[in-house]
Amino acid sequence: MTVTYTSRVANARFGGFYKLLLLWRGSIYKLLYKEFLAFFATYLGLSLTYRFVLAEEQKRYFEKLVIYCDNYANLIPVSFVLGFYVTLVVNRWWSQYTCVPMPDRLMCAISGSVHGADERGRLYRRTLMRYSSLSAVLILRSVSTAVFKRFPTIDHVVEAGFMTREERKKYENLSSSYNKYWIPCIWFTNLAAQARKEGRVRDNSALKLLMEELNHFRANCSMLFHYDWISVPLVYTQVVTIAVYSFFVACLIGRQFLDPAQGYTGHDLDLCVPVFTLLQFFFYVGWLKVAEQLINPFGEDDDDFETNLLIDRNFQVSMMAVDEMYDDLPLLEKDRYWDASNPRAPYTAATVFLLHQPSFQGSTFDITLPKEDMQFQPLEEIEEELEPSRHVPLHLLNRLLAPGLATGSFGRRLSLLRRKNSCVSEASTSYSCLCQDTQSTDCSCEAPARRLPLSEVPFAVEQRAGEGGEEAGHGVLGSHQEAWAEESELAQRSQLSMLNPDGAAPVAGGFPAPREMAPLVDTSVARDAPFLPSFLQPGDAQEPSSRSSPPSAGYPPWLQKPIHEETTA
Repeated sequence: MTVTYTSRVANARFGGFYKLLLLWRGSIYKLLYKEFLAFFATYLGLSLTYRFVLAEEQKRYFEKLVIYCDNYANLIPVSFVLGFYVTLVVNRWWSQYTCVPMPDRLMCAISGSVHGADERGRLYRRTLMRYSSLSAVLILRSVSTAVFKRFPTIDHVVEAGFMTREERKKYENLSSSYNKYWIPCIWFTNLAAQARKEGRVRDNSALKLLMEELNHFRANCSMLFHYDWISVPLVYTQVVTIAVYSFFVACLIGRQFLDPAQGYTGHDLDLCVPVFTLLQFFFYVGWLKVAEQLINPFGEDDDDFETNLLIDRNFQVSMMAVDEMYDDLPLLEKDRYWDASNPRAPYTAATVFLLHQPSFQGSTFDITLPKEDMQFQPLEEIEEELEPSRHVPLHLLNRLLAPGLATGSFGRRLSLLRRKNSCVSEASTSYSCLCQDTQSTDCSCEAPARRLPLSEVPFAVEQRAGEGGEEAGHGVLGSHQEAWAEESELAQRSQLSMLNPDGAAPVAGGFPAPREMAPLVDTSVARDAPFLPSFLQPGDAQEPSSRSSPPSAGYPPWLQKPIHEETTA
């Protein structure tokens, strides 16, 4: 059946495919010679009729018909339609072969999972393997004409030894209008479960392996059935066939050689044999014949699958694997490379030249670089001082919460600040010692410096509002002059502590660059801690008697300009 020529093209050489052109079995000549001869004979018949039978007036009419067919025959998309169709058929052809049920995986699972060297253990293994082979035979005789001719009835299957007479009775007593190739698979599962109960299959993992391999085998049988049931859509096959044959029917007339004396364009040469038209017919119709042969590989063509040979091979190999080879091991002995640190198999005289070829190390192994390009270059140091800080001076926050604002605006700002403060995670506010993960009892870690909570920072002169709303927002109480001076001094110290939480003293030109980005709101305050003092509650308003300008030398350079603009404003 299958034509194998792999050994002929093992090495690429001059004229490597020329020898293949002389093969007859499975060749395109064997498939196409009848259609080719019919096309050529019809072409010659029309040519002789034009030259010797038709009258002059009839010749003129035939010549117009030839020009018309030649102009419009190329509108048929033969190559486009035919190319997609053949690609679909070839992919389907190989997929069907990969779905042919092969018992190799299943027989290895049975041989390693079903134990027992006695007669009953042997009976279990052989019966399980025979059930799987029976399922394959039943599905193959349903899709392959060659297998059906070998086993036309169930009686032939029984006589061949794939099924016993008792099993045949059970098979026929199960009435079903559908294909019953799956029945031996159910017998397999029942017998495997019985072997598990008897201890022939020693654990559930082995039983699970048997079920998985059987399902893989059964899935291939099912796919063969579905490939046979669901064909390439008929309309696609019809469109391709009509396109190819209608194109060459038009070519029978349009490719005729006309009388050069008439002066038709493109008809200056009069030949009897249309060489390139015959080549075009050979390629296009041959392409269609390839699809016609591969669309059902379970027939009896030269390149169809040898299903009967597969049945014989699978049955013989599987029975040998589970019966004769069960628990049959060769003697364990040391191999000849037991003490060799670099074992290497010998070469013959025809292959010894391979020893002189270096092994592949990688595509960049042979790249060379100049000596100066292989010197490491020092990395540029990144100045952390250039990175901008996110510390916001308290003076800008004082402007945000400046007294004298309208009651509604002041309340909204406090609400936003409270909401932001409440979003701080409690987990981020707790202090954890790194020494608690070690076995040491002495803790060398110190608790981080506590930042001043925002609720303890005085923002301006606190003056309790009176009974009147507007008078409380704009009135100034002179009795608090001394308290204001103390509060201003405390506010400046608080600003310094917030701008420099590590406790470093200010230096000339500003504070040193902070080591970490500190958030605007101090996260060290517990969630239930008050956000603002009692004298800064919504609805209360206060106004300082005087405004103190913050010193410019205490801020980083990137804040000098905004602070100056804010102060002057």
